[in-house]
Amino acid sequence: MADSIESERDLRDEKLNSLKRLAYGASHEINNPLANIASRAQALLVGETDPDRRHELATIYAQAMRGHEMIADLMLFARPPQPQLSQCQLSVVAKDAVGQMLPVAQQQETELKLITTEHDTNLTADANLITLAACALIRNALEALKSGGKVEVTLATDDEVATIAVQDDGPGIPDDQAEIVFDPFHSGREAGRGLGFGLTKCWTIAQAHGGDTYVDTAYGPGARIVLEIPLSPKATSESE
Repeated sequence: MADSIESERDLRDEKLNSLKRLAYGASHEINNPLANIASRAQALLVGETDPDRRHELATIYAQAMRGHEMIADLMLFARPPQPQLSQCQLSVVAKDAVGQMLPVAQQQETELKLITTEHDTNLTADANLITLAACALIRNALEALKSGGKVEVTLATDDEVATIAVQDDGPGIPDDQAEIVFDPFHSGREAGRGLGFGLTKCWTIAQAHGGDTYVDTAYGPGARIVLEIPLSPKATSESE
């Protein structure tokens, strides 16, 4: 059973690495035309006095910038930054992520709770990137719930890895979706998940640290996604 799970993760990682190469090429080609559209719309907007045309130009500019943000997420997936490793505390990183996502949770009346360990864990990692990954997991859980419910962020550690697990009491993730929820552009609407690159971003950051992220299919009802980061540096050279 363990060998089967490991094999599925290897297959998933191989597939995502192939998508990463495709994403880099596509991002590079699309980014320049988008920047050109945005700058021209912005320039025309400055001298335009007709309200209807101003509205149209503003819409063009906003959509171009939205596309640019998606390209930025794709580039993070395709060519993630090399982690800036330093000593950090797991609880500090997790508290930062929970604090950043708390306003979103409060707005939709979802209980967001952090469960720490008795003894804090020191690890060597890029705290900013780990916080970004944890925020992506929490956001994914909040989008699954939409309103109400509960999200728990649980910390754990063993001799080799520090773990941040985010679980919710939402609709859960079907077993046949567990390996593809990390794919870029994967639509989880059927399972109540949001669109975007959140889980892809989490996978990318885990890989950059030599770690892993996966759906805990044994958990339920609801969903539980686990981020594992090695205590010792295992940063890869993914920035090809």
